[in-house]
Amino acid sequence: MRVIAVPCLKDNYAYLLVEGQSRAVVVDPSEAAPVEAVLQRERLALVGIWLTHHHFDHVGGVEALCEAHGPLPVLGSAYDLGQRRIPRQTRGLREGDALDFNAQPVRVLEIPGHTLGAIAFVVSGCLFSGDTLFVGGCGRVFEGSMAMMQSSLAKLRALPDTTRLYCGHEYTANNLLFAQTVEPQDGAIAARLAWAKGLRAGGEPTIGGLLRDEFATNPFLRWDAPAVVAWALERGAGDGSAAAVFGALRKAKDGF
Repeated sequence: MRVIAVPCLKDNYAYLLVEGQSRAVVVDPSEAAPVEAVLQRERLALVGIWLTHHHFDHVGGVEALCEAHGPLPVLGSAYDLGQRRIPRQTRGLREGDALDFNAQPVRVLEIPGHTLGAIAFVVSGCLFSGDTLFVGGCGRVFEGSMAMMQSSLAKLRALPDTTRLYCGHEYTANNLLFAQTVEPQDGAIAARLAWAKGLRAGGEPTIGGLLRDEFATNPFLRWDAPAVVAWALERGAGDGSAAAVFGALRKAKDGF
Protein backbone atom coordinates (compact mmCIF):
# COMPACT_ATOMS: atom_id res chain seq x y z
CA MET A 1 0.00 0.00 0.00
CA ARG A 2 1.22 3.46 -0.90
CA VAL A 3 0.35 6.42 1.31
CA ILE A 4 0.36 9.95 -0.11
CA ALA A 5 0.14 12.78 2.41
CA VAL A 6 -1.89 15.72 1.13
CA PRO A 7 -1.35 19.03 2.99
CA CYS A 8 -4.64 20.88 3.49
CA LEU A 9 -5.75 24.12 5.12
CA LYS A 10 -3.10 25.62 7.41
CA ASP A 11 -1.59 22.50 8.98
CA ASN A 12 -3.90 19.54 8.25
CA TYR A 13 -3.10 16.35 6.42
CA ALA A 14 -5.42 14.22 4.34
CA TYR A 15 -4.09 10.86 3.19
CA LEU A 16 -4.59 8.97 -0.04
CA LEU A 17 -4.23 5.21 0.37
CA VAL A 18 -3.40 3.84 -3.06
CA GLU A 19 -4.54 0.40 -4.17
CA GLY A 20 -2.52 -0.94 -7.07
CA GLN A 21 -1.89 1.70 -9.71
CA SER A 22 -5.28 3.33 -10.16
CA ARG A 23 -7.58 3.34 -7.11
CA ALA A 24 -7.46 5.21 -3.82
CA VAL A 25 -9.44 6.05 -0.71
CA VAL A 26 -8.91 9.30 1.13
CA VAL A 27 -8.68 9.70 4.90
CA ASP A 28 -9.91 12.96 6.47
CA PRO A 29 -10.21 15.28 3.45
CA SER A 30 -10.58 18.69 5.10
CA GLU A 31 -10.86 20.30 1.66
CA ALA A 32 -11.37 18.89 -1.80
CA ALA A 33 -9.06 20.91 -4.07
CA PRO A 34 -5.68 19.58 -2.82
CA VAL A 35 -7.01 16.02 -2.91
CA GLU A 36 -8.30 16.50 -6.45
CA ALA A 37 -4.93 17.85 -7.54
CA VAL A 38 -3.13 14.73 -6.32
CA LEU A 39 -5.76 12.41 -7.81
CA GLN A 40 -5.23 14.04 -11.19
CA ARG A 41 -1.45 14.09 -10.89
CA GLU A 42 -1.30 10.41 -9.95
CA ARG A 43 -4.15 9.40 -12.29
CA LEU A 44 -6.12 7.81 -9.47
CA ALA A 45 -9.82 7.03 -9.18
CA LEU A 46 -11.30 7.89 -5.78
CA VAL A 47 -13.30 4.92 -4.48
CA GLY A 48 -14.03 5.84 -0.87
CA ILE A 49 -13.71 8.28 2.01
CA TRP A 50 -12.71 7.34 5.57
CA LEU A 51 -13.18 9.77 8.46
CA THR A 52 -11.61 9.58 11.91
CA HIS A 53 -14.06 12.09 13.46
CA HIS A 54 -16.57 14.76 12.60
CA HIS A 55 -14.66 18.03 13.01
CA PHE A 56 -14.95 20.28 9.96
CA ASP A 57 -11.20 20.40 9.41
CA HIS A 58 -11.40 16.65 8.71
CA VAL A 59 -14.66 16.36 6.78
CA GLY A 60 -14.88 19.71 4.97
CA GLY A 61 -14.08 18.24 1.56
CA VAL A 62 -16.52 15.32 1.69
CA GLU A 63 -19.44 17.01 -0.07
CA ALA A 64 -17.38 18.28 -3.01
CA LEU A 65 -15.56 14.97 -3.47
CA CYS A 66 -18.84 13.06 -3.49
CA GLU A 67 -20.28 15.49 -6.02
CA ALA A 68 -17.25 15.14 -8.28
CA HIS A 69 -16.82 11.36 -8.08
CA GLY A 70 -20.40 10.13 -7.82
CA PRO A 71 -21.81 8.08 -4.94
CA LEU A 72 -18.94 7.03 -2.69
CA PRO A 73 -18.82 4.93 0.47
CA VAL A 74 -18.25 7.43 3.30
CA LEU A 75 -17.09 5.66 6.44
CA GLY A 76 -16.99 7.04 9.96
CA SER A 77 -17.88 5.89 13.45
CA ALA A 78 -21.25 4.46 14.38
CA TYR A 79 -21.49 7.20 17.01
CA ASP A 80 -21.06 9.95 14.45
CA LEU A 81 -23.56 8.29 12.13
CA GLY A 82 -26.08 8.17 14.94
CA GLN A 83 -25.49 11.84 15.69
CA ARG A 84 -25.57 12.72 11.96
CA ARG A 85 -22.32 14.64 12.32
CA ILE A 86 -20.52 13.59 9.13
CA PRO A 87 -21.89 14.69 5.73
CA ARG A 88 -22.89 11.91 3.32
CA GLN A 89 -21.84 9.18 5.77
CA THR A 90 -22.97 5.78 4.46
CA ARG A 91 -21.62 3.39 7.09
CA GLY A 92 -21.06 3.56 10.82
CA LEU A 93 -18.06 1.59 12.07
CA ARG A 94 -17.49 -0.04 15.43
CA GLU A 95 -14.36 -1.67 16.74
CA GLY A 96 -14.03 -5.14 15.30
CA ASP A 97 -16.09 -4.46 12.18
CA ALA A 98 -14.89 -6.16 9.01
CA LEU A 99 -13.18 -3.85 6.53
CA ASP A 100 -10.44 -4.42 3.99
CA PHE A 101 -8.36 -2.43 1.55
CA ASN A 102 -6.02 -3.67 -1.15
CA ALA A 103 -6.64 -7.26 0.01
CA GLN A 104 -5.44 -6.28 3.50
CA PRO A 105 -7.61 -6.30 6.64
CA VAL A 106 -8.29 -2.90 8.14
CA ARG A 107 -8.51 -2.73 11.90
CA VAL A 108 -10.93 -0.15 13.28
CA LEU A 109 -10.22 1.13 16.80
CA GLU A 110 -12.66 3.18 18.86
CA ILE A 111 -10.57 5.89 20.54
CA PRO A 112 -12.92 8.41 22.20
CA GLY A 113 -11.62 11.44 24.07
CA HIS A 114 -10.88 14.13 21.53
CA THR A 115 -14.45 13.47 20.40
CA LEU A 116 -16.83 10.74 21.50
CA GLY A 117 -16.94 9.36 17.97
CA ALA A 118 -13.21 9.26 17.27
CA ILE A 119 -11.89 6.16 15.53
CA ALA A 120 -8.55 5.11 14.06
CA PHE A 121 -7.73 2.92 11.08
CA VAL A 122 -4.81 0.46 11.10
CA VAL A 123 -3.87 -1.12 7.76
CA SER A 124 -0.66 -2.54 6.31
CA GLY A 125 1.34 -1.45 9.35
CA CYS A 126 0.06 2.14 9.19
CA LEU A 127 -1.99 3.96 11.84
CA PHE A 128 -4.31 6.79 10.81
CA SER A 129 -5.01 8.40 14.15
CA GLY A 130 -6.83 11.62 13.30
CA ASP A 131 -6.49 14.06 16.19
CA THR A 132 -6.05 11.51 18.98
CA LEU A 133 -2.32 10.82 18.64
CA PHE A 134 0.06 13.29 17.02
CA VAL A 135 3.77 13.00 16.37
CA GLY A 136 5.20 14.10 19.71
CA GLY A 137 1.80 14.85 21.26
CA CYS A 138 -1.92 14.18 21.40
CA GLY A 139 -5.17 16.01 20.73
CA ARG A 140 -7.13 18.15 23.13
CA VAL A 141 -9.87 16.47 25.14
CA PHE A 142 -13.05 18.12 23.88
CA GLU A 143 -15.88 15.64 24.43
CA GLY A 144 -14.50 12.86 26.60
CA SER A 145 -12.68 12.74 29.93
CA MET A 146 -8.96 12.64 30.66
CA ALA A 147 -9.32 9.00 31.73
CA MET A 148 -11.12 8.17 28.49
CA MET A 149 -8.43 9.81 26.37
CA GLN A 150 -5.64 8.08 28.28
CA SER A 151 -7.39 4.74 27.79
CA SER A 152 -7.66 5.41 24.05
CA LEU A 153 -3.97 6.27 23.86
CA ALA A 154 -3.17 3.08 25.78
CA LYS A 155 -4.95 1.18 23.01
CA LEU A 156 -2.69 2.86 20.44
CA ARG A 157 0.37 2.29 22.61
CA ALA A 158 -0.35 -1.45 22.43
CA LEU A 159 0.20 -1.50 18.66
CA PRO A 160 3.52 -2.87 17.34
CA ASP A 161 6.37 -0.39 17.63
CA THR A 162 7.04 -0.74 13.91
CA THR A 163 3.64 0.79 13.08
CA ARG A 164 3.87 4.03 11.09
CA LEU A 165 1.94 7.03 12.41
CA TYR A 166 -0.10 9.26 10.10
CA CYS A 167 -1.88 11.93 12.13
CA GLY A 168 -4.20 14.82 11.37
CA HIS A 169 -1.97 17.86 11.86
CA GLU A 170 1.59 19.15 11.53
CA TYR A 171 2.13 20.02 15.19
CA THR A 172 5.37 18.11 15.72
CA ALA A 173 7.86 20.87 16.51
CA ASN A 174 5.59 22.52 19.09
CA ASN A 175 4.73 19.14 20.58
CA LEU A 176 8.40 18.28 21.05
CA LEU A 177 9.12 21.69 22.56
CA PHE A 178 6.56 20.81 25.21
CA ALA A 179 8.03 17.32 25.62
CA GLN A 180 11.38 18.95 26.30
CA THR A 181 9.88 20.95 29.19
CA VAL A 182 8.71 17.66 30.73
CA GLU A 183 12.02 15.82 30.24
CA PRO A 184 14.62 18.57 29.68
CA GLN A 185 17.61 16.24 29.98
CA ASP A 186 16.35 13.67 27.52
CA GLY A 187 18.70 13.40 24.55
CA ALA A 188 16.23 11.53 22.35
CA ILE A 189 13.72 14.36 22.64
CA ALA A 190 16.36 16.99 21.86
CA ALA A 191 17.52 15.06 18.80
CA ARG A 192 14.00 14.56 17.56
CA LEU A 193 13.15 18.24 18.03
CA ALA A 194 16.19 19.19 15.93
CA TRP A 195 15.06 16.68 13.30
CA ALA A 196 11.55 18.15 13.19
CA LYS A 197 12.78 21.73 12.96
CA GLY A 198 15.10 20.77 10.12
CA LEU A 199 12.33 19.12 8.13
CA ARG A 200 9.92 22.01 8.64
CA ALA A 201 12.57 24.55 7.66
CA GLY A 202 12.77 22.74 4.34
CA GLY A 203 8.99 22.55 3.98
CA GLU A 204 8.93 18.79 4.55
CA PRO A 205 6.34 16.89 6.66
CA THR A 206 7.25 15.09 9.86
CA ILE A 207 4.58 12.38 9.66
CA GLY A 208 4.99 8.69 8.84
CA GLY A 209 7.54 7.78 11.50
CA LEU A 210 7.53 4.69 13.70
CA LEU A 211 5.59 4.34 16.94
CA ARG A 212 8.81 3.27 18.65
CA ASP A 213 9.95 6.89 18.38
CA GLU A 214 6.69 8.01 20.00
CA PHE A 215 7.19 5.57 22.84
CA ALA A 216 10.62 7.13 23.46
CA THR A 217 9.78 10.84 23.12
CA ASN A 218 6.03 11.52 23.33
CA PRO A 219 5.08 12.37 26.93
CA PHE A 220 1.44 11.48 26.29
CA LEU A 221 2.49 7.87 25.77
CA ARG A 222 4.95 7.95 28.68
CA TRP A 223 2.58 8.37 31.63
CA ASP A 224 4.43 5.60 33.49
CA ALA A 225 7.99 6.80 32.83
CA PRO A 226 9.52 7.80 36.21
CA ALA A 227 10.64 11.25 35.05
CA VAL A 228 7.21 12.01 33.58
CA VAL A 229 5.41 10.78 36.70
CA ALA A 230 7.64 12.93 38.91
CA TRP A 231 6.99 15.99 36.72
CA ALA A 232 3.24 15.40 36.85
CA LEU A 233 3.18 14.84 40.62
CA GLU A 234 4.80 18.23 41.11
CA ARG A 235 1.88 19.69 39.16
CA GLY A 236 -0.96 18.09 41.08
CA ALA A 237 -1.29 14.67 39.46
CA GLY A 238 -3.03 13.29 42.53
CA ASP A 239 -2.32 9.62 43.10
CA GLY A 240 0.08 9.36 40.17
CA SER A 241 -2.24 7.01 38.28
CA ALA A 242 -1.97 6.86 34.51
CA ALA A 243 -5.11 8.96 34.05
CA ALA A 244 -3.95 11.54 36.62
CA VAL A 245 -0.49 11.86 35.05
CA PHE A 246 -2.02 12.15 31.61
CA GLY A 247 -4.47 14.78 32.87
CA ALA A 248 -1.66 16.88 34.34
CA LEU A 249 0.24 16.67 31.04
CA ARG A 250 -2.78 17.59 28.93
CA LYS A 251 -3.72 20.51 31.19
CA ALA A 252 -0.18 21.87 30.97
CA LYS A 253 -0.08 21.45 27.20
CA ASP A 254 -3.42 23.25 26.85
CA GLY A 255 -1.74 26.34 28.28
CA PHE A 256 1.66 25.87 26.61
